[in-house]
Amino acid sequence: MLDTELLQEGLALMGFGMGFVFVFLTLLVIATTLMSRVVNRLVPVPEPKAAAAAPARQDDEELLAVMSAAVHRYRRRHRR
Repeated sequence: MLDTELLQEGLALMGFGMGFVFVFLTLLVIATTLMSRVVNRLVPVPEPKAAAAAPARQDDEELLAVMSAAVHRYRRRHRR
């Protein structure tokens, strides 16, 4: 008889604890969502500026050649 009462009390305590955690996490999600909306209204996201295309230079071609050689050498040394 005592074991049944103890088990019922344990289950009730477990249900209360799980319910409390569920309510807390739900409120936390709601609060976070509301804060995000408030921040988005107060501080709008700046529009990205169009990046100016950089003219191709001789250095770029040399850099490309050096990088290609390095990749080729790495792949040759680290074959499976």
